Amino acid sequence: MPNKRYEHTLAFLKEVLPAPAVILDLGVRNPFSEIMEANGYTVYNTHGEDLDELPEIVNDKEVDAVTAFEIFEHLLAPYNVLKLINANKLITTIPLKLWFASAYRSKTDMWDRHYHEFEDWQFDWLLEKSGWNAKTSKKWTSPIKQIGFRPILRTFTPRYYAVYAER
Repeated sequence: MPNKRYEHTLAFLKEVLPAPAVILDLGVRNPFSEIMEANGYTVYNTHGEDLDELPEIVNDKEVDAVTAFEIFEHLLAPYNVLKLINANKLITTIPLKLWFASAYRSKTDMWDRHYHEFEDWQFDWLLEKSGWNAKTSKKWTSPIKQIGFRPILRTFTPRYYAVYAER
C-alpha cells in the first residue's frame, strides 16, 4: 500500500464495515477507491461536484454506507452534507488541527485547502448535531522522516481521526 494512512484507514474500514458492502465514497475516484475495491467493496464516487452547492448528491445511490476520507475539512458547511445523508452508516476520517502548524492551504490548487481543521471534540459535536451517533473512533500519527521540532512532534501527536457513526 502506498502509505501508512491508507493502511490505517483500510484497517478501520474493515473493522467497522466488513466486505462485501456497497459504499458511496465522497470525492473523486482515487487510489484508495481502488484499494477498497481490491478488498471486496463495491465503490461509487462522487465526481468532483461542489458538495457545498449540491449536498443532495449524497443520496444518488442506494448504499450500505457513505465514506468520506479527508473531505469534510474542505467544505464550508459540512453540516449540510452530513444532515442529508440517507445511509445509516458513515465512516469518515479528518486531519486533526495541529497546534504547532498552520491550517493547510495549497498555493496552486484552490480546492486543496482546509476551511476547517477540527479538534476531535468539534468533529464529534458536528456529527451529533447533524444526527449521527459515533460508535467508535481511532487516531493515528503521521511521522515524517525529517529532522526538526515539527517532525518530532508529528511522531507523537495524532494527525488523523477516524469515526464510525450510525443514524
